[in-house]
Amino acid sequence: MPNSEPTPAIQRTHLQQLAEYDTALLANLMRFVDTTPTHLWYMSNEIRALLPDVGPTVGVAVTCELDTSTPDDESDGNADDFWTQLSQMEAMDVPTVWVVKCVGSRPQHECIMGDGMGKLLHAAGCVGAVTDGGLRDLPGLRTIGFAAYGSGVTIHHCNLRFRRINTPVDIGGITISPSDVIHANAEGVIRIPEAAVTKLADRAPAYRAFEHDAHQLFRRTDITSAEKRPLTDAILKKHGFSDCLSTIENEESGT
Repeated sequence: MPNSEPTPAIQRTHLQQLAEYDTALLANLMRFVDTTPTHLWYMSNEIRALLPDVGPTVGVAVTCELDTSTPDDESDGNADDFWTQLSQMEAMDVPTVWVVKCVGSRPQHECIMGDGMGKLLHAAGCVGAVTDGGLRDLPGLRTIGFAAYGSGVTIHHCNLRFRRINTPVDIGGITISPSDVIHANAEGVIRIPEAAVTKLADRAPAYRAFEHDAHQLFRRTDITSAEKRPLTDAILKKHGFSDCLSTIENEESGT
């Protein structure tokens, strides 16, 4: 299969808007603006924020499959695809997230990068990395504000062997495609389908206002839980969300 460069139609302003919100809020909002089944867009807790003080992290996915753990052969190993992806990131004119599926023979020994590669990625417009393998040099990554999401810290790696670039990869129980937007913070990682990006950015202020009003209601002790339910529905309607899901379902069915 040929490697095709990601060509996102997403605007930098959309990503800047999404960066103003935490990942959980956008995850709650997703069901109102997109019909993608929930289990297809949030990663498992195996993918952890290794620098929880860095973020939120928002960028277009640039994907690859990488083997960093198979025992070395002196003639093996090739980093040319890494430099290719750096050039792609520089040309994209939007923040990117490097999404790396580890495919080596020793999963617990995978280490995709340290702070040297992190500085190269950051200079090319990449704001963080998401992987099902490990990373290292976290203090160095913190100094440049480069986010790291993975299975843990791994001290070293074998030769880097890029198997595929710019194709869908499975990480954390979901599939990430090169056109997806990654949103992540200390609590985890979600993928935002390209078609949902603008809708999320447009509706996030109203959903934040809904959550503020709803949480004020939830804290009240002068009314019962049974009384809170219809009041919650009323707050949802006040902020324009009561009919959102049925509207997008009708749009997709053509009715």
